[in-house]
Amino acid sequence: MSGQPDDDELEELREKKMEQLKEQKQGGGADEEAMEAQRQQAEAQKKAMLRKALTDGARQRLNSVKMSKPEFGEKVEQQVVALAQSGRIQGKIDEEKMKALLQELKPDSQDFNIKRR
Repeated sequence: MSGQPDDDELEELREKKMEQLKEQKQGGGADEEAMEAQRQQAEAQKKAMLRKALTDGARQRLNSVKMSKPEFGEKVEQQVVALAQSGRIQGKIDEEKMKALLQELKPDSQDFNIKRR
């Protein structure tokens, strides 16, 4: 394995997140700090799942999309994570599958037909 997280590491991340949530409920005063820690934990978990589900080429393509269209890139990432969590991904998503996924999720282009009289 080339430094990719395995199921044990993902489980460890989940346990840390649960501990943070328990501390947040007990602490009360450090709400902002706990929220930031929770957000960082969720982001780390998402990145770990993406590394596990995508090939290098697909990840580079997704990063390129995120640079040009951040909202759309986030939507695609969420879709890939949802697919991975539900077990609907066999193997890894390669660049060709990523192209198809991007095409499928792409919002319909808005055409403007201007007619002159």
